[in-house]
Amino acid sequence: MPLTHDRPRTIDTFTSPSARTSRASKAQQWTGSVLSALAILFMLFDSISKLMMATPSVQGTAQLGFSTSAVFWIGLALLICTVVYAIPRSAVLGAILLTGYLGGAVASQVRVGNPWLLYTLFPVYVAALVWGGLFLREPRLRALLPLRR
Repeated sequence: MPLTHDRPRTIDTFTSPSARTSRASKAQQWTGSVLSALAILFMLFDSISKLMMATPSVQGTAQLGFSTSAVFWIGLALLICTVVYAIPRSAVLGAILLTGYLGGAVASQVRVGNPWLLYTLFPVYVAALVWGGLFLREPRLRALLPLRR
């Protein structure tokens, strides 16, 4: 006996059935959006100040050992990564790209010997905002990385 369906069946390989049915609570969604917005605003400010070649950005980047001609391109890379993160459909890719960027920032701080708590770990704090906000507002990510007691 042939099976007939009103609509074609599709296989969703990324999300499990429980992930498709579980939704973020309003509190999780709101908190995740606030954390993501804070990270986005900080990174937009940083990237725009680099693109505008603001004196503090140029001096700070030069103190890390980069040439002043690289400041614009670093700002452009950060802006692209931030925009990809800000678009909901590509937020996971954006978070991955920002993790690479922020990892480079940590390496730069370590290389020049800056203090750990305030300078070297600051990009890690920003990455925690990026991933924490995304984790709270994205049920597919919570299904992929289940954190249980």
